[in-house]
Amino acid sequence: MADETAALLVDLASEQKALRDVLRAVEGDTWFAATPAKGWDIRDTVAHLADTDEIAVDTCLQGRARPLNDFGATLAGAEDLTLWGVLRGRRMTGADVFAWWRRAAIDEREVLAGLDPATRVPWGLGMRVSSFITARLMETWAHGLDIRTTLGVESPDTPRLRNVAWLAIRALPYAFSVAGVEPPGVPIRFELRGPDDDVWTFGPPDVADVVRGDAGEFCRVFVQRLARADATTLIAEGDAADAALDVARAYL
Repeated sequence: MADETAALLVDLASEQKALRDVLRAVEGDTWFAATPAKGWDIRDTVAHLADTDEIAVDTCLQGRARPLNDFGATLAGAEDLTLWGVLRGRRMTGADVFAWWRRAAIDEREVLAGLDPATRVPWGLGMRVSSFITARLMETWAHGLDIRTTLGVESPDTPRLRNVAWLAIRALPYAFSVAGVEPPGVPIRFELRGPDDDVWTFGPPDVADVVRGDAGEFCRVFVQRLARADATTLIAEGDAADAALDVARAYL
């Protein structure tokens, strides 16, 4: 296993553990508390994570039950794919859904650890193993925000957000495509202040278009848990930087 993959798997395991520790306190009717995700409660959210972790395993091990692209082609659209796991979870207790996700997360990490780092995982248009691990980390973190908000639990930013920020920036061409906006075609530099007060930089130096601000706000905007208008630290210099924040989207 390459060093990059190993380090990312450690971060994924840490993100999953952080959410697991929060969920251990959930019991009874709290599983049915509504989250900020419209129509979803905590049980639904955890079921979605468990289901997509299982699909991730099947996608990595082609020939298993539900590789993403093959399975998605049998459904009407992305919303049906997302709803599949939620409906499965609604036939279980909250505790059983939690156990399902814990098993699925372990299986996912074990399978990812066994992949050749050069493998291209057929998830959507395809992703390198390191990118795919980062995407699973992003998914865990984003849905964890919804759960923590519902429970009134703090969501402290960690250095793991550097992975989410990197993925968000890499996903910009896709974000422009989904928004139906022509990409600006000029380089953008990102200067984000991390939780330890260090500055994370992405993109070439000495360019006209720059996004600056808090990394936590930046990542929340890109997973659409924070409106751009409410991200008080984010500053866009230049039309391309401004457009990037307008189309922000870090997931399929």
